[in-house]
Amino acid sequence: MKDLRIPLPRRRHFMAAAAASWVLPVLAQPQPADKMERGSTRVAGFANAEMDYQLMRQLGTARYGGASVGECLALAQRIQNGIPASWVTEFAAAAQRQEADAQARAQRGHAVSAREQYLVACNSYRAAEYYCGVLDPEHARLGRKSRECFLAALRGQGGDVEEVFLPFGGTPLPAYYVRAPDPHNLYGRLRRRGKTLLLISGYDGTLEETWLSYGRAALERGYHLLLFTGPGQMDTLRFDPGMHFIPEYEHVGRLALDHVLARRETDPRRVALMGISFGGYFATRIAAHEPRVRALIANSPIIDLHAYMASFVGFDPALLPDAEDVRLEDIDHIPDSAIPAQTREMMRNLIVRLGQASLRGAYQHLRDFRVDDARLRRIRCPSLALVGTGEGAEPLAQSERFVRAVGGPAWRHVFTAEEGAEGHCQTGNLAYSAAVSMDWLDELFGA
Repeated sequence: MKDLRIPLPRRRHFMAAAAASWVLPVLAQPQPADKMERGSTRVAGFANAEMDYQLMRQLGTARYGGASVGECLALAQRIQNGIPASWVTEFAAAAQRQEADAQARAQRGHAVSAREQYLVACNSYRAAEYYCGVLDPEHARLGRKSRECFLAALRGQGGDVEEVFLPFGGTPLPAYYVRAPDPHNLYGRLRRRGKTLLLISGYDGTLEETWLSYGRAALERGYHLLLFTGPGQMDTLRFDPGMHFIPEYEHVGRLALDHVLARRETDPRRVALMGISFGGYFATRIAAHEPRVRALIANSPIIDLHAYMASFVGFDPALLPDAEDVRLEDIDHIPDSAIPAQTREMMRNLIVRLGQASLRGAYQHLRDFRVDDARLRRIRCPSLALVGTGEGAEPLAQSERFVRAVGGPAWRHVFTAEEGAEGHCQTGNLAYSAAVSMDWLDELFGA
């Protein structure tokens, strides 16, 4: 085996790759037994930046029923800082407890309570799925449990949700279609055609999390929804772990558009597409090939995924010399002193899901994930670029280039720290992000 003693400068780069944003988890402070206080929970920060961000991500979904702030903070004080296995253990146990509670309430006829608990359990399973190793069979099991709880939640409230599988070669792609209530559809009359929003997440988002982030907000505003996914994404890994990301997401977008435009309740003049995280690239790529998209929201607009990813590491792993490249079979032999366990798992995840053999190969493949200016000019529909000041120089620069290069009218909204929304995908203030994006779309389509 080759020497895995990674030089210190490179080691710092690899460790920095895991850092994504900010958050406020909790540490409990011991108190004297006779001291009276309103509570024992104290808010502090995880030392590990990526785990900080993941906790904020979980806390952010509380606005739409995906979590309880108190429960998340209680979990955080039991999780070991920067240790993925500890996170998985605690969130998986919480999800199992929440699911059992939901089932018990449903059996006693408490439909509302059961629905709410199923949704929380769904998101706890997702949180456990995130940090579970992508090659571990438990990863797929946790994801499928998240899906089961989500469907139990929506169907339990009488929601009009359908499981959809888009035909993609020999492997169907999972999706959800949610029909908006139609107050004018009385006595079984033909449903009026309405506005439709297609939503696609990114690298580690799921269909269920997309519902919690923007789907529910869009449904409340009267949009029919198609939550869809493609090769390499978390939802497809639950059914086919061998599927890898592909640059040509326009093939997936065509299937999604074919599906919604075949439905009689779809108004083809009011079909919008929104991409979240890596989905900002997927949606931009789709819109560049699909004139059937009548409005595009990119959060954030990623037009060069290789440059975007390299900016988080601080150098370009595609240029690593052979002696410093990290191959898939090497990862489990790298000591914590060289690269922390959390960062190693993230490296493994990226290599596997891009279908490569090493970190250098993964970043070289990412060079194919781009939308050039000529293709951007083909996007003639109105476009909205969303980005946060805390995302870094490269995402901000790509959002500016996107707005300048697209062929149709374009707007840009930059979220700030004062709003608590400056981080990646505005996880700290999802409702405000939904207000900005959905109000823009309503004004465009006519509320």
